[in-house]
Amino acid sequence: MKLLIHGRNLDVTPAIREYTESKISRAINHYEDMVKEADVHLSVARNPRVSQQIVEVTMFANGTIIRAQERSENLYASIDLVATKLTRQLHRHKDRLQERTHGPVHRSARDEEQGAATLPPPGAAITDGLEASVPHRGVRRKYFAMPPMDLEEALHQLELIDHDFYVFRDRADGQIHVVYRRNHGGYGVIQAREG
Repeated sequence: MKLLIHGRNLDVTPAIREYTESKISRAINHYEDMVKEADVHLSVARNPRVSQQIVEVTMFANGTIIRAQERSENLYASIDLVATKLTRQLHRHKDRLQERTHGPVHRSARDEEQGAATLPPPGAAITDGLEASVPHRGVRRKYFAMPPMDLEEALHQLELIDHDFYVFRDRADGQIHVVYRRNHGGYGVIQAREG
């Protein structure tokens, strides 16, 4: 597995690097066959009145992005918290894959071919032919593949990336939808309506 460790507003000392490597490696120990790369960002809040040590980890597991973020007053505690969260997320992801493989739902070869036809060819970037531009100061654009999925898959992705919302293309109607966590529990879906 490829592990990249970056520091923002702090120097990544050999002790911090070694601790991070050992914790992240231990967190994914049982899932090494799935995880190909992990990107770790360690940062300290710039405001001296707020002592926040933030650890963000983005993992690439067989085409799925798994993201976790934790913050506390101690960098080592944040690393511990994020490692625990990653273990839970990887366990959930592996269980989901096993359910899909051994469950009653199997995709046909024709469905697989149709799904592969919508993806860019291997080695090609999704941004090929696009120019990077910033239309307005402070606006950042992101481009990513949006293979069709059902609501259950979108909810699973929402759990894996550890964000408040997830944008997806619905398999049934081909429209773009947003699934989000509601403040009082549960989830919501935002759908575009004509007119």
